[in-house]
Amino acid sequence: MMINSTKMKKEKIYDSIKEKLIDDEVYSKVKDYSKERHRVITYYEVGKILSEAGKHYGEDVIGNFSKKLMIDVDKKYNKKTLFRIRQFYNVFKEQKVATLWRLSWSHYKIIMTIKNDYERTYRTNPYIYELYR
Repeated sequence: MMINSTKMKKEKIYDSIKEKLIDDEVYSKVKDYSKERHRVITYYEVGKILSEAGKHYGEDVIGNFSKKLMIDVDKKYNKKTLFRIRQFYNVFKEQKVATLWRLSWSHYKIIMTIKNDYERTYRTNPYIYELYR
């Protein structure tokens, strides 16, 4: 009975991730600005789900979900992409979601490589960056 319960919970988590990513794929057909904002927020939410799921089901949850998402949603949702999405959440989880849309996903992928928290915060705040540029 416990195995079925665990399997059902993993499927529910997978379905939640799949639904968000499919919604983002549909939404990506809209205006570029709105599309990028939606992508960043979606990836933050999916990253949170992946981060929490990893605590319960281990690190291979990304590997397992990526195999299914590549078939069900799009090939771009491979293991590397899901790892980056989870990393995005873990790096920026202290920020309010509403502030994250200011930069594009491409910007965040670069900024996530910065190890220094102060430098990363400086680069993610476009108002500060413009003052000292």
